[in-house]
Amino acid sequence: MSKHPLEKWGNVVGNKRSRWITLTLWLLIVVVLSITLPQINSIENYGGSDLPEDVMSEQASAIIDEQFSSDSGIPLLIVWYKEAGLEREDLQSIQGLYQELAENPLNAQTTLPPFGDLPTEALLGSVSENGTSIVTPVFFDEKANTDTLKENLAKISDITEEQFGENPYETNMNEDVLHARFSGPAGISVDATNLFMQADVKLMITTVILILVLLFVIYRSPILAITPIVVVGIAYGVISPLLGWFAENGWIDKDAQAVSIMLVLLFGAGTDYCLFLITRYREKLEEVENKFEALSLAMKESGGAIMMSALTVFIGLATLGLANFGAFQRFAVPFSFAIFVMGFAALTLLPAILAILGRVAFFPFVPRTDDMVRQHAESKNKPYKAPKPKHPVMTKIGEFVTNKPWLVIIVTAVVLGGLALTSTQIKYNYDILSSFPEDMDSREGFTIIAENFSPGELAPVQIIVDTKGADIDLTEQIAKIPYIDVVSEPTVGESNANIQLYEADLNENPYSNEAMELMPELKADIENILEEAGIEEADESYWIGGETSAQVDTKTVQKRDESIIQPVMVVIIAILLLVYLRSVPATIYLVGTVLVSFFAALGLGWLVLTAFFGAESIASSIPLYSFVFLIALGEDYNIFMISEVWKNRKTQTLKESVKNGIAQTGSVITSAGLILAGTFAILATLPIQVLVQFGVITAIGVLIDTFIVRPLLVPAITMVLGRYSFWPGSLFKKQD
Repeated sequence: MSKHPLEKWGNVVGNKRSRWITLTLWLLIVVVLSITLPQINSIENYGGSDLPEDVMSEQASAIIDEQFSSDSGIPLLIVWYKEAGLEREDLQSIQGLYQELAENPLNAQTTLPPFGDLPTEALLGSVSENGTSIVTPVFFDEKANTDTLKENLAKISDITEEQFGENPYETNMNEDVLHARFSGPAGISVDATNLFMQADVKLMITTVILILVLLFVIYRSPILAITPIVVVGIAYGVISPLLGWFAENGWIDKDAQAVSIMLVLLFGAGTDYCLFLITRYREKLEEVENKFEALSLAMKESGGAIMMSALTVFIGLATLGLANFGAFQRFAVPFSFAIFVMGFAALTLLPAILAILGRVAFFPFVPRTDDMVRQHAESKNKPYKAPKPKHPVMTKIGEFVTNKPWLVIIVTAVVLGGLALTSTQIKYNYDILSSFPEDMDSREGFTIIAENFSPGELAPVQIIVDTKGADIDLTEQIAKIPYIDVVSEPTVGESNANIQLYEADLNENPYSNEAMELMPELKADIENILEEAGIEEADESYWIGGETSAQVDTKTVQKRDESIIQPVMVVIIAILLLVYLRSVPATIYLVGTVLVSFFAALGLGWLVLTAFFGAESIASSIPLYSFVFLIALGEDYNIFMISEVWKNRKTQTLKESVKNGIAQTGSVITSAGLILAGTFAILATLPIQVLVQFGVITAIGVLIDTFIVRPLLVPAITMVLGRYSFWPGSLFKKQD
């Protein structure tokens, strides 16, 4: 009788000789790639826009670059504050700083206000009415990356310390001294990068420790606890330089946030795939004495589910490549590529390592066949102990579900449905500052501006109009708009005198939802002003730029991406399930239950974030990120469990196949779910709110899939549908 292809594959990569060849090849690849290619974290972070070129805020930015080069660039706002009031000496020191920057420009420095050449009295006009604060800008090239900006901020800090005799950037805001903080887009960009750099190290260390502890507690074997970490570590040794190579050649853009989450995904999902095979290998070692034969049989029974799970996650995450929003696009390749390599490692490297370790991997609880247990007992002069029943807890759960499926369906539907309805109450934000800790420099700088100036000064709205040759000045009309605090005199285009630029400060936080809601009004007001000024085709004669306008465009683009990626991903996964299971009803309820658990996770996550983390809203990107992860990873567990039911059904009654399917996969999926949820929960310990929110919601979603959907809801639906669960596959024809 011909062996199963996966059984043959297990022998190819994990026999007595090939196990060492497989391990050596992996290690050689890691060494060669590490020597010849750059690591992904050594590549400069992407610093461009996330928006497509055809949205209004990007069009406005392009016009500003072309017509107002002196006003273009990334602004750094240096916010100066002294509670007792700024003194003349303070302003003179600020002038000294700007004099030095004028004489010795920084790398990528473009425009610098001539504060060093002005009389000190001239600066007094820029001081806040209460005399405590002043904001001074420095502009940098828009192409300057974050590393360059970070170096420049460090140099400004050093020059400031020379001018003032102390460093006002390192002060405690409670002290009655001169304070300085870097804010504005440049300061925010550097702060965000610093947060993610700190997050990477913390994530790596904490994730490894958590997985080691959980594996040791669950399996009580030190060698087994280390094995998945080794496999994931070697896989990362391949992934990191290859991603670095992709980025170096311009095929992808490096995104620090994507790399941070990729680490969590790699360790969480990678450990899951390892556990699927390790658990089956341990079972076979209790049935077969030869460890190589046991490994081949374990590959035969778990390899298909691992391949299908990895393929589902790979394709699901790759759908992010359909996005127009840059941050979503930049996640697609690192996530999907990491899963692809990890899935391949689980089917090649892990079997080789298990073949080398054999039963020793499970020390001190070594799995043995019944004959080996008897021989071991005799050699120790101890009585033979019959093995205890396997999976007693999960067996009882299986009996309960198969005996009372309608009760399970009704209760879980009420609970998950109620939580899903809660998700409709979620409030979203597009404010990057809200992701920062309150003591972060750029956030403290914004707080100073908001309390002492117009809050809109942090990121003015840029209003560009095409006068079409008319001699007009719209300053007065724009200033009369009720939500505008201050508006600048118009600046005329350098090569087109018909183009005018007005910079207006809103009376709202420019990063807030309230400010975003003003943008449609502003567009209508500007259009009316142009019509009253006699400008033809007024609706095509203006552009609104700046951070607030960009956030409105971000919302629009993200909604578009969600409307495309979510249904495409669901359809692709449904097709994969249909091909794998050959069952229409099973495909529908497997996809449907994971969708319900996603919305339930959003709802429960919202309750947790508001009750325990003080969140008033969550980042707008969270729904799509969580959707992609939870749908793909949730189907992982469904596939592993339902594969066991389908296999059992060939020789067992429906009730037995479902009950045994729950029992046989329960412990491994529960362990895998706890580990995966734990790795995502680690994100909640970081100081970056968007990662906290993503981590909490995704961890909750994984736990819902692990403890409700997979062991209860899916088996109960399978029982209720009976043999129609298998329609139109061959198992549909099988009668109990």
